[in-house]
Amino acid sequence: MNGTEQSDSPIVPKKLANKAAHAAAEPMEGSGGTERNAELQSTVRTQSRAAVSQAQGRIREAVTRNKKERLTALLHHVGTDCLRWAFVNLKKRAAPGVDEVTWDQYAENLEANLADLHARVHAGTYRALPSRRKYIPKADGSQRPLGIAAIEDKIVQAAVVAILTPIYEAEFLGFSYGFRPGRSQHDALDALAYGIRARKINWILDSDIRSFFDTISPEWLVRFMEHRIGDRRIIRLIQKWLKAGVLEGDQWIETTEGTPQGAVASPLLANVYLHYVYDLWVQQWRKRHASGDMIVVRFADDTIVGFQHRREAERFLSDLKNRLAQFALSLHPGKTRLIEFGAFAAERRQGRGEGKPETFDFLGFTHYCGTRKDGAGFQLGRRTQRKRMRAKLKEITETLQRVRHRPIDEQGQWLGTVVRGYFAYFAVPTNTRMLSAFRVHVIERWFRSLRRRSQRHRLTWERMGRLIDRFLPPVRVQHPWPDRRFSVMHSR
Repeated sequence: MNGTEQSDSPIVPKKLANKAAHAAAEPMEGSGGTERNAELQSTVRTQSRAAVSQAQGRIREAVTRNKKERLTALLHHVGTDCLRWAFVNLKKRAAPGVDEVTWDQYAENLEANLADLHARVHAGTYRALPSRRKYIPKADGSQRPLGIAAIEDKIVQAAVVAILTPIYEAEFLGFSYGFRPGRSQHDALDALAYGIRARKINWILDSDIRSFFDTISPEWLVRFMEHRIGDRRIIRLIQKWLKAGVLEGDQWIETTEGTPQGAVASPLLANVYLHYVYDLWVQQWRKRHASGDMIVVRFADDTIVGFQHRREAERFLSDLKNRLAQFALSLHPGKTRLIEFGAFAAERRQGRGEGKPETFDFLGFTHYCGTRKDGAGFQLGRRTQRKRMRAKLKEITETLQRVRHRPIDEQGQWLGTVVRGYFAYFAVPTNTRMLSAFRVHVIERWFRSLRRRSQRHRLTWERMGRLIDRFLPPVRVQHPWPDRRFSVMHSR
């Protein structure tokens, strides 16, 4: 590949002739072709998963043998089997990118499409298309920009991520939890809760990096990648994705910084960036400057740091600002706070004539200083973040308005699925009151929606009660206490 390929302007392929035949399915509707797709997925996934696992295994062996050396031969692992596996594991109903090619359409001639894509990737003639920009509302009322990639870009990105993952899993530190295999948001929440309880934590730094995904420096990112990746073909693929730009309406916008949120490769690239900018630095800072206890939990760009001593927390915050500034990042002044927190915070604040300890938010939960039910000591409390609950209720209300005249059983089945999914994440100990409030709000909204189906409705609360018992799950804690699960996961 020569140096001029990266500067070529992106070419948007022509739309497929049959794209209009695939109507977008509404949230409660099925879609055509599912039987054929299910057969394709089961067959292809079985054939390709083994090939990808073998490739990852060989890479792990190479990483083990060469812990400090750069890996120079990686692209050959991105074979047709790997691309096929990546395609099958994409979201089937995801919105198409600028190519307007859907998953179903690409699957109609899958093997020929993958063979052609494989040839272009290895010949260096593959071009990354611009992402189609879409805005989604955030819980605080603002909008988050998402980049929707073309389907072939998604395939290649997923395949490359699969190859790079075992390399960086050997590099990433233990307090990094976001978008890593075998680690979830609840693992991060458990680690934080366990650290606050088991360590002498009196101060919490709740920090937020301003517009992180939009301000990543591509130059620094490539330099970080080159610490471990010596295959220039892989590096050039990443540079193509970073320079592809975005399409907003009919206007192509060049991207000189950042990586699109929503892109398949973005979580890994973001973790690599923060590994070098933040994680390794924090690890060294703790060894050099922390005389008291200190805990760190990071999930993507959301991080919580706990300290025993206030002076160390203040020094860390000052040093962190300077560190981030060296790599084109900064803390959000309105979302970065140092608060007194922990087992003795309430007692100390009361002694100074101050109010209750402040709370902080992390991964959808508001964390607060509570007491055990028997009154014998400190208990970390967690409840659903209010703006998260309001956003979910707003989403449910808007959907109920659209489907008001659908069959009641169909509405109930959909609503039950939504509530079960909500409980699956938020049903933790100390949060039953907020769960009950959420369920009550859902019931009230559904009741009002059903009564508006007709001016001569016959829906009574007695009949509504039967619908509730039939479709909506009861409030029940579904997660163990965090220290119990953390102790099992990390028995050491």
